Amino acid sequence: MFLTVVTASGQEPDSTHFGMGIISGNDTIIERQLKEIWVFPRKNFKNKRREREFWKYVYKVKKTYPYAHTASMLLKKYGPEYSQLKTQREKRALMKKIEKELLGQYKDELKRLTISEGRILIKLIDRETGSTSYGLIKDFRGGFTAFFWQSIARFFGNDLKSEFDPYGEDRLIDEIVKMIESGAI
Repeated sequence: MFLTVVTASGQEPDSTHFGMGIISGNDTIIERQLKEIWVFPRKNFKNKRREREFWKYVYKVKKTYPYAHTASMLLKKYGPEYSQLKTQREKRALMKKIEKELLGQYKDELKRLTISEGRILIKLIDRETGSTSYGLIKDFRGGFTAFFWQSIARFFGNDLKSEFDPYGEDRLIDEIVKMIESGAI
């Protein structure tokens, strides 16, 4: 009789965990949302030189990714406020405020970026914001300013209009960013 009481008390439902289920015939399948897990193939390098190149690339992406992420966060923060402003004067004042804040915080680090790191940053900004660097400059600062910075970028071999292609030439950057976000590297 004692065993029956213990067994009966063990069959009480746990009220702290509720799950959604799908009833299929006589079965109930519990459905849970799980965090996405990325599985990356192990990198088999042909030689040490290729391995060094890969880790240099990882270093460059890790160095520039925080800037692109910050740009995305600022766009989400100030984008709606900027679009609600009526006059050009108000828009310029907001842009000056944001620019002053950013330059005070990141000016020295951005000056020290190499040309290849700048190219990666341009791609990552497009990945994070969904808009090219040229498009962002044109929207927020105007066409002439965007043309000026595009000319400077072209002089150094970069293109502010370049878009992020996660399935083509930028596949490796996308893999590295996903590894960074998942904590693998």
